[in-house]
Amino acid sequence: MTGSEAQEGLVELYCREIKLPGLRGSFRATLRESEATGQPYLSFLLACLAQEAESRRHSALENRLRQARFPWVKNLSDFDFGLLPSLAKPKVLALGEGTFIKARENVVCVGPTGTGKSHIAIAIGINALQSGYRVRFVSAMQLSQEPLQARSEGRLPRILRGYDRFDLVIIHELGYLGLGPGGPLLFQFCAHRYERGSVVITTNLEFSRWAEVFGDPTLTCALLDRLTHRSHIMLFNGESYRFRESQRRLKEEAPIT
Repeated sequence: MTGSEAQEGLVELYCREIKLPGLRGSFRATLRESEATGQPYLSFLLACLAQEAESRRHSALENRLRQARFPWVKNLSDFDFGLLPSLAKPKVLALGEGTFIKARENVVCVGPTGTGKSHIAIAIGINALQSGYRVRFVSAMQLSQEPLQARSEGRLPRILRGYDRFDLVIIHELGYLGLGPGGPLLFQFCAHRYERGSVVITTNLEFSRWAEVFGDPTLTCALLDRLTHRSHIMLFNGESYRFRESQRRLKEEAPIT
């Protein structure tokens, strides 16, 4: 083993010891490039540090993405705003910048099934992740049942505090199923989160019908009062995307007569 090889081995050991995985994986290639181009020591050091910083940013993003538990990845650039003329594209893109999260405001996406509510909610969440925010995606049913079980086990305060570490919680498909005894606990979650952090809710029900889900008009009124105090309401009025796709496939598969 040459002297330079031994030194490179020591660099790798030190990178492991002080936990610099990006530098450990890239310093050899950076070193060869610096030697070949005759870069000064400072440029070499800057290149090494840049590799480490980029590695950490990438790892942090992947970690936040795992924690978010998105069922799939969607982007605002993939959404066809032309199919929903009533949905203001500039407003959606502004929400995608995440300033509403810093202001601890909420977003409610209201409309029939298949009109793109989930796509927009997830895309806003993806943008938030890329901006450094922590995001959690969860169904309304799960968010009502999880605290219900936690309450029976004496863990409800811990469950609520656990969600406090997320800057944005996306509550998916409110209104598709009745919440039963979990309704008051979903209300408790939203009340606990009020002005602590942002939520995005997707729902197929207009506000006047939310009592059907929560089963208590007084509780529902209190929830809407908190939820809409500092909210952006987006209406998705249009034909189901999945319906359009199924009709398109049927036409393509129809025999030519």
